Parts: sequence; C-alpha cells; structure tokens
Amino acid sequence: MRLENLEVEDMLVDVKPLDHVMGKHAFIRAGQWDYERVTYDYKIGSNEKNITYYVRIQGYAVEGDVDRGNAVIKLMTPLLGKHYYPHGVEYGEEENFPENLVERAKNLIIKVKEELTELKNN
Repeated sequence: MRLENLEVEDMLVDVKPLDHVMGKHAFIRAGQWDYERVTYDYKIGSNEKNITYYVRIQGYAVEGDVDRGNAVIKLMTPLLGKHYYPHGVEYGEEENFPENLVERAKNLIIKVKEELTELKNN
C-alpha cells in the first residue's frame, strides 16, 4: 500500500544525516542498499499468525555514491507491506490493513519527515 501525500516523496537528503534520522525512528537500512539505492524498513509485529507488517521508505542517489557516504538521496513514496511467512512481503493495494496500523505508519512517516525538514532548515 502506497502511503501518499505525506510530503516525504521527492525530499532530497544527504545519506549520512538520513541514516541518522531513520535510525532514531527505528527504520533499519542494514544490507538493503547498493551504490545508487537505499531502503529503510520499520518492523511492526502482529498478533496474526505468521504475519509481520513493514513500513518501507526507499530512495535513490541523485548524486554521489551511497557506499562512499557522499550520496544525496531522493526519497520515494513510502509503502506499507504485509509479510507472509515464509513467502515474503506484499505491498499491493489489494492487501487489507487495519486502520489503526495505517494511522501508525503515517504518524511514523510524519515524524521522520518533520525531523528531516528541520535538518534541512538548519
């Protein structure tokens, strides 16, 4: 599910401060990057059997190199996904997400966006 109109998409942020802010909000990049792209995931547990939810924020380098730490990242529209063990994560619009989960995901993204905006303004 695309989480649109949260004003995160198209933000430009240097990768090092982006890593810092995302880490503060428990979004993990781990090994999910290459020289041109980054992916941050926030894991949300569920009482449903074998189901875990993920809020995902992706971005790509418009200049520089992620590996060297000098990339400027352009963020993309955040996603809410549902992981079905052992099959993988589904982000499709046909997935059903509890409304409270959608609101939680949106609030997480808004907090990240506010901090990134504050960084850019300083």
